[in-house]
Amino acid sequence: MVNFTMHRRQALMALAATPVALSCSAAWAQTAGQTVRFVLPVSAGSGVDAIARAAGNALGQALGQTVVIENLPGAGGVIGTQTLVRSAPDGLTLSLVSNNHVIYPSVIKSLPFDPVGDITPITIIGSSPLVLVVSPHVPARDLREFAALLKANPGQYNFASAGNGTILHLAAELFKDVTGTFSTHIPYRGTGPMVTDIMSGQVDWGVVALPAIRGQIEAGRVRALCVATPNRVAAAPQIPTAVEQGFDNYVVEGWVAAVGPKGLSVDQVKRLHAAFVTAFSTPEVKEAMAKQGNVITLSTPEAALGHFKSEMVKYAGLVKKAGVVPQ
Repeated sequence: MVNFTMHRRQALMALAATPVALSCSAAWAQTAGQTVRFVLPVSAGSGVDAIARAAGNALGQALGQTVVIENLPGAGGVIGTQTLVRSAPDGLTLSLVSNNHVIYPSVIKSLPFDPVGDITPITIIGSSPLVLVVSPHVPARDLREFAALLKANPGQYNFASAGNGTILHLAAELFKDVTGTFSTHIPYRGTGPMVTDIMSGQVDWGVVALPAIRGQIEAGRVRALCVATPNRVAAAPQIPTAVEQGFDNYVVEGWVAAVGPKGLSVDQVKRLHAAFVTAFSTPEVKEAMAKQGNVITLSTPEAALGHFKSEMVKYAGLVKKAGVVPQ
């Protein structure tokens, strides 16, 4: 009797799941064999770019499709994201976005899309530590010395960012606010160019995602003064936190999410979410992410949507406090 009940329950469960399975298969069949375009609203060499390239092959295998990464930086990420939201909701155009995505409404007067309404969240992949680095010519050896240097020379030092109103800009503005110092902001078209000019001494300092700057730190091309995380990062344990150097309020962390255009079906989202979970659970991708300093979380699509909404409110307050004028 027990065995009969178990088999009957299993059969009923299988029967109930059949329409969903068939629907998912149908959605996949429509795009099977076609290339998935991974549009990144950032420059090559950025932290988001490093994550996409670390997982691209595994994601392609999980989807059973070829994944092509396309960098479309500019306007703080608006250009690339605009390309995504204008794409057909067929699962063939995806993107990885960061904190910048929910900062847009606070820093851009006429944003050509709705950061929440015009996308379909798939998952928050994880977090990426931010590092405050200085050019080799800057004499400060730790965060206290650097803050003292800026206070003694107001306006004489400048900092780079990946664009006005980006998370790298706001993270630097937060440091200025916490330390009561002033530096001139010089926005760049993406992370790669700003890192190049910090190394060459064209600009004095900046805040960068660890995956995008780790190699330069280890090579001595820039000097890392702190990570902006609550605790030290396993991938770079030699870099102290701002908290342990006496700056308790300097904590800010980057995150990365996978999204598609508005209108993806429930079945498409399920298939894509499963593929991201599979890809970021492979030993190769987990190892690459750990080496970069990233922490994998892989939220549900529903949790990702809630995260976008709450983060948008948080950064609106930070933008106002930092005095960033919408453009």
